[in-house]
Amino acid sequence: MNTSTPLTREIYTTLILRYLAIEDVTYGDPKQHFIARFRGKLYDPDSESAYERLTTELKEHHLTPLFRWEGDQHSILLIPALQRPRVSNPWWNVGLFIVTLVSVMLTGATLSPDVSADGFTIRSLQDVLDLMVKGLPFAVSLLTILGAHEFGHYLVGRYHKVRVTLPYFIPFPFSLLGTLGAFINIQEPPRNRRVLFDISIAGPLAGMVFAIPILLFGLTQSRLDQIPFVVVKGMTFTIEGNSLLYLLSKYLVFHQWLPSPASFGTLSPLLYWVRYFFTGQPLPLGGIDVMISPIVWAGWAGLLVTCLNLIPAGQLDGGHILGSLVGNRRPRRLLPVILVSLGLLGFVWSGWWLWVFLLIMFSRSQVETLDEITVLDKRRRLMGLMIFIIFLFVFIPVPLITFGG
Repeated sequence: MNTSTPLTREIYTTLILRYLAIEDVTYGDPKQHFIARFRGKLYDPDSESAYERLTTELKEHHLTPLFRWEGDQHSILLIPALQRPRVSNPWWNVGLFIVTLVSVMLTGATLSPDVSADGFTIRSLQDVLDLMVKGLPFAVSLLTILGAHEFGHYLVGRYHKVRVTLPYFIPFPFSLLGTLGAFINIQEPPRNRRVLFDISIAGPLAGMVFAIPILLFGLTQSRLDQIPFVVVKGMTFTIEGNSLLYLLSKYLVFHQWLPSPASFGTLSPLLYWVRYFFTGQPLPLGGIDVMISPIVWAGWAGLLVTCLNLIPAGQLDGGHILGSLVGNRRPRRLLPVILVSLGLLGFVWSGWWLWVFLLIMFSRSQVETLDEITVLDKRRRLMGLMIFIIFLFVFIPVPLITFGG
């Protein structure tokens, strides 16, 4: 007669009884994804502390507890101990960063005033090196912002003892930025929503700390000039879109709202700006705008990256932050509203349709923490409100306005 199972169950139950007023027990097996499930009410209102203590006690039994809500009941599930993930090879990160650096430097070179005006011819390795040096201000500015964003995630993850990878930079040669950005992998479930929130919010905040000074410095190095009334056939002209923060930054440096149209037509200035902000129309032909330097382009790109990452959906930082604030179910109800909104904006900038597709593809799964019972404290809830206010200030309805051709 096998008595190991009842004895094991007795030990589990005795341990759980120290933390939970048990009302119901269900025993399973690893095939059912849990060994035992206990439902009831936690004795300690400090669920974060209770989880830490229970985890320590169960470690010698090679078990991991999961704290969950089931209706108005607390639930503790016991699962086999999670295996620590393998350490990733840092040489991949170094290699991708070097390739991305070269790619971004070459893009930055094409933005350099003397290169963009005169063109360039490559006859030797020295020509390539000279070209890359010209792209250095743009590359340093952009990669500083992206690096700060990703290392914000990384360092806070390490602080909370969550295994995260170093940033993976993605090169995209001969594009507008020379890169598709960067990302890190969270290799194990965060302990609770507070940890997930801290990791998620750290990236955008760290990126903004560098993006704003870089943007303002770049604007002081830029000049105002007239937008052509007519674009020569075969040429294209691109205007970077406005966010509220970018609009205010230009006003702070140049003391006028830019781009300043040659005429408001039949519209009042307020109606003109509301329409232009959300549609990019009417084109400000013949008006005045800032002829941005490569450093401004990098700062503006940093704001755009922050904007895209803070969309409150899926696996984006904004999706993780919203899930930390309200749980994982409510963001799924909000997703259709976000998809429809971005889909409508796609009629004025087609790039939003790509983002709708990506959000549909990558919103099927949400990051679940080990302890879903512990909610955010007041300080974190206020920070969550602040980050969504930042999102409103950096959101760019029409990122790029291109005309001519």
